[in-house]
Amino acid sequence: MRWRRLRRRCRQIIGDITLPEPFSAQELSAHLAQERGRPLCLLPLPTPTVPGTPSGMWLATERGDYIFHDAQTSPLHQEHIIMHEIGHMVCDHRSTGDEQRLYRHIDLADPHSIRQALPRLRYSDEQEREAEMIASLILEAAGRFPAPTLLSGMLGGLESAMGLRDARPAGALCPRG
Repeated sequence: MRWRRLRRRCRQIIGDITLPEPFSAQELSAHLAQERGRPLCLLPLPTPTVPGTPSGMWLATERGDYIFHDAQTSPLHQEHIIMHEIGHMVCDHRSTGDEQRLYRHIDLADPHSIRQALPRLRYSDEQEREAEMIASLILEAAGRFPAPTLLSGMLGGLESAMGLRDARPAGALCPRG
């Protein structure tokens, strides 16, 4: 199964990352900055993101790494955005096409230049899946949400659609029928 391979590969990528206790995106970022030997700054986007635009971005410069995120969403969503961008960073993903030129025009002190570049940045679908999986694995390990089970995937969606989601305790076997 492709999902399992992706999950296994991403677990290997983040296997050496020690999560801070208590967990916070800021503490994990500080730990990664120290481990990588370069600054990692978390910066809020100047305005809320709208549908169809990215809610986060990782920007690697010669001086350090910057993760921009929508700070006007829920705390859990903010953490997920940051972990997703950390996924791109630890995988050393590269944007596709000529978006690299845009980095030269971004002024970190000018939020408008950042907003102009964000909608143009793209990663391959495979890179997005990896970053999303890494975000999920980190947040699972931090106890932010439970690890998936067989019934929380496709079968869970079917169970929910059929109105069976709350009909039995979690972890109980499905009745034969």
